[in-house]
Amino acid sequence: MTPCYVLSQDKFALTVEQFDEIKGAKLSAAMAWHGSSPWIQAVTAGAREEFERLGIKVVAVTEAHYDPAKQVSDLETLKILHPDILLSLSVDGLSTKPSYLQMVGAGTRLVLLSNPISGFRHGVDFAGIVEDDVESMGNAAAQLMVDAISGKGRVGIIYHEADYPITNRRDAAFRQALRRHAGIKIVSEKGFTKKSHTAQLTAAMLIQNPKLDGIYVSWDAAAEGVIEALRMSGHKEVKVITHDLGVNNLIDMALGGNMYGTVSDRPNEMGKLMARIGAGAAIGLKTPLTTQVDFNLVTRVNIADSWRLAFATELPAILQQAVQQGSQGGVPSL
Repeated sequence: MTPCYVLSQDKFALTVEQFDEIKGAKLSAAMAWHGSSPWIQAVTAGAREEFERLGIKVVAVTEAHYDPAKQVSDLETLKILHPDILLSLSVDGLSTKPSYLQMVGAGTRLVLLSNPISGFRHGVDFAGIVEDDVESMGNAAAQLMVDAISGKGRVGIIYHEADYPITNRRDAAFRQALRRHAGIKIVSEKGFTKKSHTAQLTAAMLIQNPKLDGIYVSWDAAAEGVIEALRMSGHKEVKVITHDLGVNNLIDMALGGNMYGTVSDRPNEMGKLMARIGAGAAIGLKTPLTTQVDFNLVTRVNIADSWRLAFATELPAILQQAVQQGSQGGVPSL
């Protein structure tokens, strides 16, 4: 198995002269996020670090609890601060579009994370989008499944049924890639909109297909219910593949449990890129429409390295213990 995919795409860079111009401009920045999670915290940390390096003051960071009305209110508040740069992931492009346009009209340079906004013009309404290569990540998850079940077996898919382009495209890419493997049969597909429903869906899937070899689920937090259902039903042999990094599932992975592998992007790098693109746009540089970050295929052998690449921090203590004791065949003291 290849432990890491590296995308052959140039990242937005600044010359020494551009760096000095940005530092001398005394710029300010704000961030308006859709919600709060370890992933978005890593994006924020990366952006803060890059802004500090560039001499840019961060005046505010907001998060909308996935509520479009709350994000509109956040943007109205940020508008009063007149930031030169705004980094944001829109909860709902239709609701937030007027507020973004008001800020852009007042001179703010907008950099988007992952979700495009319909009708926005690159270089006019926004400076660029930083995103994952979701199709390649779906293909990578399929390769992890092939490795997990040695290229042969029965697989269930628990996919995100809500209208959300990132997960929808990633799930579709996984499904299409897995179908190309003659030895693997997709025997069940169940959709969810709330991550709390995945345990129940897994239990139903196991009743209908008691000899499953693997289950794919859209992302890490939703996969916790899958792992719980497998553990409670005693299906120790079923391997689970997902996306993103979470402590609970990585503990299970480190100890050789059901969680075989995950595909992890690099949120800290995303934050740095967004900050750099926003800074470049603020001094009039031409910025790329789309910039994609690298990602890793994560199994129990590279948990620590993958965590550092994603979050730019060391493993949490409990996960360090799990990795160490898992390598020795032990069980951590939780």
